[in-house]
Amino acid sequence: MCAILVKLLAMTKKKRVLTSAILALAAVTASVVATPVAFATDTTSVASTRSFPAQKRVSAQSIMTESTSVDVSKKSNWGGLESLKISKTDSPAQVAAKKAAAAQRASEQRQQAASRSASRTAITSRGSSSSSSSSSSVSNVTLPTSKSGSAAVSFAEQFVGKVPYVYGGSTTSGWDCSGFTAYVYAKFGVSLPHYSGAQASAGRAVASLAQAKPGDLIANSQHTGIYIGNGMVVNALNPSKGTTNTPISWAFSGSYSIRRVLP
Repeated sequence: MCAILVKLLAMTKKKRVLTSAILALAAVTASVVATPVAFATDTTSVASTRSFPAQKRVSAQSIMTESTSVDVSKKSNWGGLESLKISKTDSPAQVAAKKAAAAQRASEQRQQAASRSASRTAITSRGSSSSSSSSSSVSNVTLPTSKSGSAAVSFAEQFVGKVPYVYGGSTTSGWDCSGFTAYVYAKFGVSLPHYSGAQASAGRAVASLAQAKPGDLIANSQHTGIYIGNGMVVNALNPSKGTTNTPISWAFSGSYSIRRVLP
């Protein structure tokens, strides 16, 4: 092979075209010599290597699946969107449970309202049955001649044991606690609402019971009465006691407000 190449080179020194062809032939020959020939009987296995990382395949079903998560990482920053509170939709079972609970509460409220109505009717009936005797008992009431606190106590005590407790009442035929105090103070030119909780903010506040004077109003959201002195009040206490004098500790449970509505 080398002798042939030498002879060709000697014959084509003056022809550059042939030189290029000879060089190309030499390159082909070298590649043939260097490259092993694979035959059908060659049992050598060839392994291929992946030159790029494997990618996780995402199915069309997973792409179309609705996301049910509303949680946002505390470290995320989405321009304020991460702080939004997204309400979660109740399941059908939860919706049914809430409707059942609401219906139960409504039923209980109707039953309580009916019970209160029946109780008020019974109290009003008892008050009406005794109204004739009560009216005759309080017909000779001495009206106040001054607007002092002690005069208010004297006027209020004329009704002790004579006027029954009637829920919602505000006359000598029968009254409840706030109806009684509103009636008494009206005779002294002071208008009070027919609700003990509202009366608890009337007039001027008195800091403590030690500073209270006869004629001061004592009230909270459940009861109200007129301070007599020595820890006692005159008040319309309840249906069984009617208008009576009682210790403050009997008449009031919890805290109360002391209000000065008269000089």
